[in-house]
Formats: sequence, structure tokens, C-alpha cells
Amino acid sequence: MNYIDKFIKMALEEDLGVVGDLTTDSIFSDEHVSEGKFSYREESVVGGICFAKRVFEILDNTIQFEIIKKDGDFVNKNEVVALIKGKTKTILKGERLALNLLQRISGIATNTKKYVDKVSGYNVKVVDTRKTTPLFRYFEKYGVKIGGGYNHRFALYDAVMIKDNHIAAAGSIKNAISMVKKNIPHTTKIEVEADTYEQAIIAMESGADIILLDNIRGDYLKKCVEILKNKVIIEASGNINLENIREIAESGVDIISVGAIIYNAKNIDIGLDF
Repeated sequence: MNYIDKFIKMALEEDLGVVGDLTTDSIFSDEHVSEGKFSYREESVVGGICFAKRVFEILDNTIQFEIIKKDGDFVNKNEVVALIKGKTKTILKGERLALNLLQRISGIATNTKKYVDKVSGYNVKVVDTRKTTPLFRYFEKYGVKIGGGYNHRFALYDAVMIKDNHIAAAGSIKNAISMVKKNIPHTTKIEVEADTYEQAIIAMESGADIILLDNIRGDYLKKCVEILKNKVIIEASGNINLENIREIAESGVDIISVGAIIYNAKNIDIGLDF
């Protein structure tokens, strides 16, 4: 909550500056009260309603914010998800930030659900990547979870992932894994990105716990899975979309990581009406 509150306060400061809301402050007194409703103008998974509420709580703890539909609920067009009542000044000053959070997080949750639904029936997890908006990562990854997906590593500090440039600079996959093992706790898993079948085998034999098969497709992917299955965790990634994700799931991989569930998500049209 400390990070969330800090983010919201910074966002409000960016919008209000040191002067405040010139329009609202010029029209309404501190005593003026209004009521409003948040409604979705298209079908969506609700995401971020808790953060929208927090925006108004930070601005004014007397605001009444009633949540009707919780995060993760599916709503139809024109369905009301929350009611608000309180000082008109407060509501108008927080309106845009609250809607921005709702629109973006709901969009990611809705997009994630499309990918998760595509692989229904397969024992595979759809996960996100670090292709996120700087400083907005927490909220975007929250949207993935709300949509039924899973989170990959949150940042550089919480997991080992040896990629192509690590391998090139270290000289080989074996060297990179060996050096990592000397410097991390025994409880930490090691993931290695492999572009070929040969790299995947070397990574497995060198002690990798997770192997990311990058842009490997078709029979070549099935061959990798056949050799690696039950020996390491198998992850597929690279240019995955709604058209090819089911075919990849059919190969038997354990995890499919999709950057597009975040960066290709469309904001949902949501309104606050008095």
C-alpha cells in the first residue's frame, strides 16, 4: 500500500500542481456535494476498482465510495461498477486519475482473459513479461492476475534469467550458469533463454531449472519439449499472439510468456457520470 499511495500522490501532484484545479475551484464551494456512478461502456473484466477508490480516499477521507463490482468480475456494456458521493471538488479532482487507472488495468485484465481462454483445457500457465510501463509495472502485473494470468519475475532483483547477451558476454551458457551459481542462494532457480534445441540441451545439462524456448515453433518445439519434459520447467516465448498461442500450448510446454497481454492491451472505455 505504501507504493500505491506514493504513486497516487505523485500522480495527483502532477495533475493539480501547486495551484489546484482552476476550473473546479472557480465554480464550486467546499460545501457543494455531488453523487456519481462509474459505468463501463463496453464489455470488460473489472480491474483497478480498489485503486480508484484509494484515489478519493487520499484526496478526502469523507468521500463515500461504494464498490458494486469487484476486481475480476466480468461486466456488460453500461453496467455500473461503483457509486460515489461527496464534495464535488474532490470527485472532480480525482476523476481523471481514477478513470485512467481503471481503464488501463481493466484493459490488461480483459486482454489477458482472451489469452487464458485460448489455452483452456491445457495444463499451461499464461504469464507476463517485463515489457511494462516504467513505474506502472505493479498495476499492469496486477491486471494480468485479475485477468486469470500469472506473473513472471517482477524485476531484475527477484529472479535469475540468463539471456542471449549474458551468454555472449560470459562466453557460453555453461560459463554463465557456473558464475551465477557461485553468487546466488541455493534456493534460487536459474532460468536460461535458448534459441535452439542445442542450447536448450546445454542449459539443461549445465544445471538450469527453467528453460525459455525463444521463438521455437512447430515440430522443433515439440522435439525440445519431448527431451526436456519433467526434467526442467519449460517456457515458450517470442511473438506469441492469440492466433498461435493454442498451438504452442498443444506442444506440452509448462509456461507461455506473452508480453503482448500488457503492451497490446486496449484501454477500456469507462465513464464517471453525475
